[in-house]
Amino acid sequence: MIASEVVHDGMIWDVVRDTVDLGEAGVVRREYVRHPGAVSVIALDDDDRVLLLRQYRHPAGAELWEPPAGLLDVPGEPLQGAAARELAEEADLVAGAWWVLADYLSTPGGSDEALRVFLARDLTQVPVADRHVRDGEERDIVVRWVPLEEAVEAVLAGRLRNPSTVVGVLAAAACKARGWRGLRSVDAPGDRVAGPGDGGGA
Repeated sequence: MIASEVVHDGMIWDVVRDTVDLGEAGVVRREYVRHPGAVSVIALDDDDRVLLLRQYRHPAGAELWEPPAGLLDVPGEPLQGAAARELAEEADLVAGAWWVLADYLSTPGGSDEALRVFLARDLTQVPVADRHVRDGEERDIVVRWVPLEEAVEAVLAGRLRNPSTVVGVLAAAACKARGWRGLRSVDAPGDRVAGPGDGGGA
């Protein structure tokens, strides 16, 4: 990188302009959204039903069905800790068992947003007195438990479009088909550029 400047200083994320030396390909300027990253949670009950929340998303101009999710906006908070916080705040649930389902980049051509999708099981309710008071888009959240196979069909039919829903539901279905073998531990390293081998992006 030769130079970097903030074009827009936003409430949550910034737009930056980088000047990058690509070697023989030359020097290029690229603008993109600098994002703090996020986590989401595929919570499955004992009947393998997945928890989905319906929330209004203004940029999409629609209400979307999605898993509990949130930004990495607490300094020093572990990824799994952020996921547990979001599960409690948005769904009033605590999970006794956690794994990593998937890591992905939401829009690598225009943003550096990196997301980790967790699998959460052994679910219990947050006591009523300890529940988070929701406001904004979260105030009118609608909760639905959907059989995993039904959620897969909804993804393939285009009825579920939130990226963490799509990635998480399909990853959970793939892991279930493998007998839940190969799930990563919650402290598995994450990398913005890891690929299917042991290095670079694919």
